[in-house]
Amino acid sequence: MSLNTLEEIATYIVSNGKGILAADESNPTCGKRFDSIGVESTEDNRRDYREMLFRSSGMKDNIGGVILFDETIRQVAKDGTPLVDLITNQGALPGIKVDKGLQPIGDLGETVTVGLDGLDERLKEYVSMGAKFTKWRAVIKIGDGMPTDECIDANMKALADYAKLVQDNGMVPMVEPEVLMDGNHSIDDCYKASDKSLKSLFDHLKNNGVNIKGTILKPNMVTSGSDCSSQAGIDEVARKTLDCLLANVPAELPGITFLSGGQSDILATAHLDAMNKIGGFQWKLSFSYGRALQAAALKAWMGKSENIFISQDALSHRAKMNKLASLGQWDQELEDV
Repeated sequence: MSLNTLEEIATYIVSNGKGILAADESNPTCGKRFDSIGVESTEDNRRDYREMLFRSSGMKDNIGGVILFDETIRQVAKDGTPLVDLITNQGALPGIKVDKGLQPIGDLGETVTVGLDGLDERLKEYVSMGAKFTKWRAVIKIGDGMPTDECIDANMKALADYAKLVQDNGMVPMVEPEVLMDGNHSIDDCYKASDKSLKSLFDHLKNNGVNIKGTILKPNMVTSGSDCSSQAGIDEVARKTLDCLLANVPAELPGITFLSGGQSDILATAHLDAMNKIGGFQWKLSFSYGRALQAAALKAWMGKSENIFISQDALSHRAKMNKLASLGQWDQELEDV
């Protein structure tokens, strides 16, 4: 793949309905997932699981990029092939999560994402390992008095500073301003927090001279809080999410790849499809799912080598369903085949 510019890399990742496999779970998070199927979270088990995902036939044509954790980008498969090569052999580009997690700010329980210290040196190493894009996640909570303007601005400024450094090192930055689903807030509360976050983010990106054509946005969808007694339907989520994006996201951004944020795998697909069926936007609207791509595969695997093909089929199915959703061609009946 001869992709020389930021614009070419960003455009390739989301071309033809392709999306992103988020396989950048930290070791503690991976441990929790493995606990749910009774598998010990060792370095070898984590490698075997991810190798299995990356070798799935459904990666080809459906997945344009894979976000990796620092441990994973350094690992080699059992046969000695670097995992990064397994990804590129499937026609996808390797990416890397580069933030260093959350630090508390204020007295409401809000956080700011850290990791700018030493980032330039780390980026240079990741470039040498073959990474083509990067990810940084900001976390915005809705609750009593939250989100505060201070929290939003601190996080969006950090995202913009990160994005500029990444582009200066020749990689595409993925900016992830996640408004959490956790809580009993309404869909309108989520809209307000998402609107404010996106407005601040693109102001900071512009002020930093970040090339929007070489950037990918990974936002939340505008949904009801997970504990809200009144859950918005698929069409309302699709329309409110699109309204929020159209109000804040420049048309020249090549791609928006949603996080699933705790939605079920089918619901995340249905919401994405509904938005693409509505249309009316210039960016590619696609997916960057972790659990919503991996949950069925993880459950099928159970840490047993004899289950590898069943697990790979589960991932391949979800990847294909989400590609169809990115093209506005998904239908619930396809899930029942």
